[in-house]
Amino acid sequence: MSTITISDKLKTLAKDLTNDFPRSPRETLGGFVIGGRTLDKCRAHLNGSIGEYHFNCPLDQMFLGFAGISAEDFEAFVATGASDAEVGEWVKANAQQKNQLEIVKWNNEQRYSTIKELPDKLQLYMEEYIPENLPKGKVVYHWFDVYDIEEKRI
Repeated sequence: MSTITISDKLKTLAKDLTNDFPRSPRETLGGFVIGGRTLDKCRAHLNGSIGEYHFNCPLDQMFLGFAGISAEDFEAFVATGASDAEVGEWVKANAQQKNQLEIVKWNNEQRYSTIKELPDKLQLYMEEYIPENLPKGKVVYHWFDVYDIEEKRI
């Protein structure tokens, strides 16, 4: 495994996820949903301020997998201290070639998926996670609601 050099600029961009939340998975980066959240967690991971979050978790892997970018390559570029706009451009330049309609359809599939449409393993996980971690009475209409309810955006 290669050693990643972390720029001082990254340290100023990284959120402290022990006291703050990453972006909603609905927010895009380079045109892809989940991307902004993945970037926030990656920066915090590199900065040592990730708290209970995890970089390269199954959600991040969905974004990176669809884009065709390895977590290692993403992490190495983020470590340079690139801005959101620069990371977004890097994602566009390094993603597997997809036309705009493919990206829009994937984004909408992610945004509007219900729990019952998730892979079996994730459905089983969410079956326990939701009642343990979300306020009683909050309704999850779409999968991304789990994150936004827990992080008090909705």
